[in-house]
Amino acid sequence: MQFTSFQFLLFLPIVFFLYYFIGTKRYKAQNIMLLIASYYFYGSWDFRFLFLLIFSTWLDYYSGIQIFKSQTQGRKKFFLVASILINLGFLGYFKYYNFFINEFVILLNSFGYNASITTLNILLPVGISFYTFHGLSYVFDIYYDRIKPTYDIVNYSLFVSFFPLLVAGPIERANHLLPQIEKPRKFEYAKAVDGLRQILWGLFKKMVIADGCAKYANTIFDNYEQYSGATLVLGAFFFAFQIYGDFSGYSDIALGVARILGFELLQNFKFPYFSRSISEFWKRWHISLSSFFRDYVYIPLGGNRVKKGVQIRNVFIIFILSGLWHGANWTFLIWGIINALFILPSIIRNKKDNSTEIIAQGKLLPNMRELVQLVSTFAITLLAWIFFRANTLTQAVMYIKGIFTPQLFAMPDTTTFSIVMLALVFVFMCVEWLGRERKYALEYAFNIKSMPVRWALYLLLTAAIFMFSSTEQQFIYFQF
Repeated sequence: MQFTSFQFLLFLPIVFFLYYFIGTKRYKAQNIMLLIASYYFYGSWDFRFLFLLIFSTWLDYYSGIQIFKSQTQGRKKFFLVASILINLGFLGYFKYYNFFINEFVILLNSFGYNASITTLNILLPVGISFYTFHGLSYVFDIYYDRIKPTYDIVNYSLFVSFFPLLVAGPIERANHLLPQIEKPRKFEYAKAVDGLRQILWGLFKKMVIADGCAKYANTIFDNYEQYSGATLVLGAFFFAFQIYGDFSGYSDIALGVARILGFELLQNFKFPYFSRSISEFWKRWHISLSSFFRDYVYIPLGGNRVKKGVQIRNVFIIFILSGLWHGANWTFLIWGIINALFILPSIIRNKKDNSTEIIAQGKLLPNMRELVQLVSTFAITLLAWIFFRANTLTQAVMYIKGIFTPQLFAMPDTTTFSIVMLALVFVFMCVEWLGRERKYALEYAFNIKSMPVRWALYLLLTAAIFMFSSTEQQFIYFQF
């Protein structure tokens, strides 16, 4: 069941009515109802994988309690390692088994062995990377004495499988979401309206920007040999906004749905294309994944408190892991390495990271230095996205080679539809720029005092969504 499907359009109002009909004082009953709804939501993809989700939930619930109750460090470590190995074992089997088998066969054949190992027809359970990391963050935090385990299996199960974040994040932390699950929640009109507004903006991002850009990006990437350098740049540009609109659109819908139900989820995007460096970009893009690797991999390895060489090693480790997390393909691995290389200069020079500051804060336009930083950061991000989007390394290399030709400075091949999409992307980014100091761009509409103007904006976005709904595609991050 996709957020953009008619099925979800029926599902959400029913859940909303039952949730608040149960009553705000009986939050345990609300939690049971939400858990049932979440399992139905996940089972609608493939009910067989529902048992895997339940097993993973029980494993980390039990491991967390045992880690907390253990009297010795060795016993604590045993249950932590057991949880990690079993969780990553399932993730590795479903996500990486065929990839490593194929690469192993290629390696053997390169040494003259005529190897032929049959791969399996393995289906990837939707959302497995996300709910696996939910559970791992929980047992890690208990192991490091950051939180105490919950003994309520319903509450913990809801933390792992809460349907807005179940299949594509954000990757929640127990110390943030569990306290919200463990207390009564009542309907709040202002939050509900704000949630609906964020859902509308997320649907616009996904169904208009992402799906519209995908139509042109897919055509160019699938037939890159036929296009000029300028057109290839345009294809990469469209993919950059396809993946941003797709993933941040999903996150906006997830946060909006959760807010309607009385929950606040972690912000997963902070206007990443308005970054002044790659390190800032990665503190604004897929924040929940970046912070997961920072807290549970980078810092335990020493973070930036170690010698420069070790710090550089740590950076490469987390970016390689990030690449592999996205999929079993060399393109993702190289994409991760490229991003690590882009960050190296700032590490070597000990450059101060200004990622906590909003670009041109309180101003309408950036200054010249900020503009150059913004454009250059977007340009190198665009280059890295080519590896992310390409099906093979060969395609990525040939695509980039095709860009740097004399035709790079020619007019790109365009159609009426692509010109319309460029105009929509421009308007979209203007709205994002005006709302960059908020949690999401459309939040600034609160400041529009005229009700007719506000409703005209909402109706315009709704009309655009219906106009572009024929090009709908599945969310990209469902495959991760």
